Amino acid sequence: MGTGPRCHGRAARSGGLEVADLFAAHLAAYRQRHALGRAERRVVADILRCRTAALGGHLEICSACGLERPAYNSCRNRHCPKCQSLRQARWVSERMKRVLPTHYFHVVFTLPAELHGLARANRALFFDVLLRSAAATLLELGRDPRWLGQAAELAVTTVLHTWTRQLRFHPHAHCIVSGGGLSADGERWIPAPSEFLFPVHVLGALFRGKVLAALEQARREGRLTWPDTERERRRTRRLRRLYRKSWVVYAKRPFGGPEQVHRYLGRYTHRVAISNARLVATDGAQVTFRTRGTHTVTLSGVEFLRRFLDHVLPDGFVKIRHYGLLASSKVRTRLARARALLSSGSGEASHETLDHDDHDDADWPVLLRELTGIDVRVCPRCHRHTLRRVPLDPATHGARGPPRRAEAAA
Repeated sequence: MGTGPRCHGRAARSGGLEVADLFAAHLAAYRQRHALGRAERRVVADILRCRTAALGGHLEICSACGLERPAYNSCRNRHCPKCQSLRQARWVSERMKRVLPTHYFHVVFTLPAELHGLARANRALFFDVLLRSAAATLLELGRDPRWLGQAAELAVTTVLHTWTRQLRFHPHAHCIVSGGGLSADGERWIPAPSEFLFPVHVLGALFRGKVLAALEQARREGRLTWPDTERERRRTRRLRRLYRKSWVVYAKRPFGGPEQVHRYLGRYTHRVAISNARLVATDGAQVTFRTRGTHTVTLSGVEFLRRFLDHVLPDGFVKIRHYGLLASSKVRTRLARARALLSSGSGEASHETLDHDDHDDADWPVLLRELTGIDVRVCPRCHRHTLRRVPLDPATHGARGPPRRAEAAA
């Protein structure tokens, strides 16, 4: 920890309410009611130490107005609300080099509520089945000539989200799908209509079959852990009953082109369950946060922590995946061929300007500014590009950091 580019300013506090403050205030009460697994313990410890003296850092000095502020290192945990901007900026920069100059669709696959308990008990397996089944559904329909006129291989990116705006458990897959695909022989780009990809009822039925077939296979192989409340005689019957239920798949408004894809990737790919900006207030017992627009939800501190930790992913789980033309084995072959065909015949070659040059760690402030608009070199007081970095004096800054956080992490 603490290696590589360091997080900017705001020291241990930004002046607003943070998830770390809520962990410091309510973790002891939470532990009296709930056990923390290994992954949850790591997330809690990292969030409590993030951008505090516990991780070290440097001192930022403005040569124009004389401002001095400690800038402590980031924990770089993927669940931390304060650690996603740079990671997201780098990821988006790399992915935009692979975005094809065409329109895109946004399709969301959700699991029915009846499976949520089973999903909680089998997180890695369930989330894997969700992402794989969503991608397989799209790719299979793309290869079916009934929908695009002839078989085509699509480009698909899937992103796992597990929450609602109220922080409830709700696993779903956001899919970014190219508006068309490459023919099997690689000689033609087969376009999809600009406003329609596949019927949602067809998507839902095929997705349902793939998920339930995968779960049934896992059940037969003994890889499913059933919740304590499940009885043996109900298991197969409960899964089979879901074949008769319509599963929700919905297509959002299509992306108009690579620029919109870029904005989407920048907002959603590295999102955590809740950002600090959505926290409104706490009175020491309850927490209020924004859901949508001006609406808010108020929970007890313990319940807020429970819901937040309900979205910690299994260790090593990959939540963003690429399929079809975007599979790593096809990037230099079929994806490159699709790009060449589209650039030469679509009149959209100018979208190639969205590609970003490679950046090394020394250029991270530039990359962060280009892709997020955050300029960490600007002095917050005089608003000039005059901040310089010097080592922290351990005697002055080394022991700083909110005492409550240190106690909670102990």
